[in-house]
Amino acid sequence: MSKKRFFDVPKSFLILIILFFSTALFAQQSTNYANIRNPFWRSVQFGGGIGLGFGSGYTDISLAPSAIYNFNNYIALGLGLQYKYLKQRDFYASHLYGGSVIGLFNPIPEIQLSAELEQLRVNINLDGSNTNSQDYWNTGLFIGLGYRSGNATIGGRYNVLTDKNNIYGSAFMPFIRVYF
Repeated sequence: MSKKRFFDVPKSFLILIILFFSTALFAQQSTNYANIRNPFWRSVQFGGGIGLGFGSGYTDISLAPSAIYNFNNYIALGLGLQYKYLKQRDFYASHLYGGSVIGLFNPIPEIQLSAELEQLRVNINLDGSNTNSQDYWNTGLFIGLGYRSGNATIGGRYNVLTDKNNIYGSAFMPFIRVYF
């Protein structure tokens, strides 16, 4: 990677990466959660995702932290944040950011059903033209099914609100979900 390309990455994204890794280093400290006195925090789990994709003139970077509250062994409800940066050299650059609400239901320990409402702000800047830039909200409602083992779930989800202007390439998306 040349120095010129490195500095093309938005400064806000670099700040997010630095904050993420500095927080991750402190998260490695040993904590005995059984000794936490407040029962609310004993039922909270944190997780999320990070994605990096690079190709011939293409960049895809995403951060998606989230937290859930386990009401019992069967039901959990949570919130998530999302930021995504996409760039196709000589074509467009895009920033997507927003949040989501997720509900999880585990009828048996190995099966997880999910519903997630996601609201993202989409900013697309086409190279060489300010008049073709786009700013809009995108809403997704995902219904999912996954196999759960411990803190990890692998499965698929389907966006029931898919239309021709959808920001995703397909209504169906595989996922891996991990909460600690």
